[in-house]
Amino acid sequence: MTMYPIVPGHEITGIITKVGKKVENFKVGDRAGIGCLAASCLECDFCKSSQENYCDQLQFTYNGIFWDGSITYGGYSKMIVADYRYVVHVPESLPMDAAAPLLCAGVTVFTPLKNHNLIVAVKFGKAFGHHVTVISTSPSKEKEARDRLGADDFIVSSNPKQMEVYKFVYALYYHNFCFPFLCWISNNFKLLLFEQVYLPPPLDAIKFKYIK
Repeated sequence: MTMYPIVPGHEITGIITKVGKKVENFKVGDRAGIGCLAASCLECDFCKSSQENYCDQLQFTYNGIFWDGSITYGGYSKMIVADYRYVVHVPESLPMDAAAPLLCAGVTVFTPLKNHNLIVAVKFGKAFGHHVTVISTSPSKEKEARDRLGADDFIVSSNPKQMEVYKFVYALYYHNFCFPFLCWISNNFKLLLFEQVYLPPPLDAIKFKYIK
């Protein structure tokens, strides 16, 4: 439930102005970033296995309540307080505005790539050395996909000839958009969920029996 007043913002970069007495890896003046998590208990099984996002005491960077009763306000506030274990250094070579999206959108696609070695997002896929193909409902997105994002190939989902060429695909990221195309995917492929799903997906049990 939203607590008002609320200040959102969960892709945050800035300069550290204060540090706690026990903090050793950050100092005043450091360039730093914070994602959507501000703190967790760090003692439960989830926290100990690097799955802090499942912690029952998880505190988000905004609309959360710390253990002392203070409310967390996000990146659009004048300042933010976070556990140092949820703060990262931003290198001098990376502009602050470019670093900010990496703290949510970036880590969202980085984890599946790191854990499964699969193509999930265009820029991260290219960074990992993959051959990246973008599937879109609109041909108007091709220039952006190729020139701006660096996609190797681009196909329009309504073109059956183009879709047939890419019938043997081994990774597909989860989105309601992808379900009509499960028949084009190779057996024993992997389907990765990295977005929040609000509606039940139209699952085909016959197609899904081949999913890892």
